[in-house]
Amino acid sequence: MTFVRLGGLAHHVAVDGDGPVCVLSAGLGLGWFDWDPVVPLLAPYRTLVRFDRPGHGLTQEGTAPPTLAGEADRIAALLDALALPGPVTVVGHSLAGLHAEGFARLHPERTAALVLVDSSVEDRPRPGHPAPATAAGAVLTALGLPAALGPALRRLAVRPDPAPPADVRRVYRASRVWRGALRENAAYGSVAAELLALRRARPLPTGAPVTVLAAPDGSARWERRQRALARGLGARYEAAEPSGHLVMRDAPDTLARVVLQALQPA
Repeated sequence: MTFVRLGGLAHHVAVDGDGPVCVLSAGLGLGWFDWDPVVPLLAPYRTLVRFDRPGHGLTQEGTAPPTLAGEADRIAALLDALALPGPVTVVGHSLAGLHAEGFARLHPERTAALVLVDSSVEDRPRPGHPAPATAAGAVLTALGLPAALGPALRRLAVRPDPAPPADVRRVYRASRVWRGALRENAAYGSVAAELLALRRARPLPTGAPVTVLAAPDGSARWERRQRALARGLGARYEAAEPSGHLVMRDAPDTLARVVLQALQPA
């Protein structure tokens, strides 16, 4: 277990394996251990960097609302602190797909490949306001609900849950984790709007392959949106079937293959 101080906050990071560097960033409310099923499949071929964003996993809680540029720069600063300058394959799941794409656009010289795993897609994002999320987090903390119900809520949301029970209890009993998720959720619209603006101003790096790995799970609408994302990015599209939204849990073999193929010549 390693902690790296970035922007005054202690960030939890796990580094495994050997080979070209691959950053794995999980979606809203998830932690480093949610990538566990793919680690043994990738570690023989890639140096894997898994980290927790502020308020997630074991990382210290921040107070500032997340921004797209801030999350992209966080990945860059983490790599600097680990002396892993790149270029890297950056893999973003769900909401973190926005961050991963932002990194590729803002740090093109550090991007070898981009893999979006059932990434968030927003065509008309509506910026939110952090005040309600801050108030809700304060109420949850005051009532002691995270300590009493946090792990049970995680188990309800993630079934079956392959994460180590001890890690789930340690993480989801902490009120900062729920405040962190609320804070990210409140900033979601603003982050998505920031990415739409960035797409008009900063192209994806030339020569860095992009893959959209979707989990349609029977939803034709979601598949259309993921295919549209791939077309808009000039990306290769692939569906992980069968798989729910947590592709790293449901289809680790498919995810690992897509990540490894990202750096292979076409």
